[in-house]
Amino acid sequence: MRFIASFNLKPSFLLGAAILFACSAALAQGPTYKIGRAPTNDEVKAWDHAVGPDGKELPPGSGTGVDGAKIFAQKCSFCHGKNGQGIFPTPKLTGGVGTLNSYKPIRSSVSYLPYATTIWDFINRAMPRDAEWTLSSDEVYSLTAFILSRDGVIKETDVMDKKTLPEVIMPNRYGFFPDPPQAHPSSNGWLPYWNSAPGWKDGKQVGKSDKGAN
Repeated sequence: MRFIASFNLKPSFLLGAAILFACSAALAQGPTYKIGRAPTNDEVKAWDHAVGPDGKELPPGSGTGVDGAKIFAQKCSFCHGKNGQGIFPTPKLTGGVGTLNSYKPIRSSVSYLPYATTIWDFINRAMPRDAEWTLSSDEVYSLTAFILSRDGVIKETDVMDKKTLPEVIMPNRYGFFPDPPQAHPSSNGWLPYWNSAPGWKDGKQVGKSDKGAN
């Protein structure tokens, strides 16, 4: 219900209110200080290093687990252990595949992450600690391949590059939801009903999930 009140307003008040609203509208548009400039495309590209699940941002280069084992021993094993099992307080990179639905889940990069490109992205931007951005693209591909090969996700001789890395099916790829998404949320919230989703049986996707697996 609305209430409309009538006031006997003086012209001077109305003029002041009009000026106030005009100033507010001008401020809403935002000030221009005539300083700085828009970044160039090359500058934006230099800042934007994130790599998504489809891997379209991945650079040229390649590497295998065999190559990565040598690099890992030299630059990574001091913190992460010989095989990526982790040395406290550094996180585990390998191990724990198949344990996430158990009473003692082991969360590692391989057992938990849904996309292999996330491993590449993190190594590229944040590793080695205190020496970030010192690894070449080939070294990052090799280290990613090494980590994946420790748990048998790929073979140590498989070549990882811009094309093959996004095709890797991670052990927990279908452990995140909604995947497949529901068309509409239910009274219980937004939940994955595997047994009612097309192509799924007993919590596992049939057919398409194995496509592109190594």
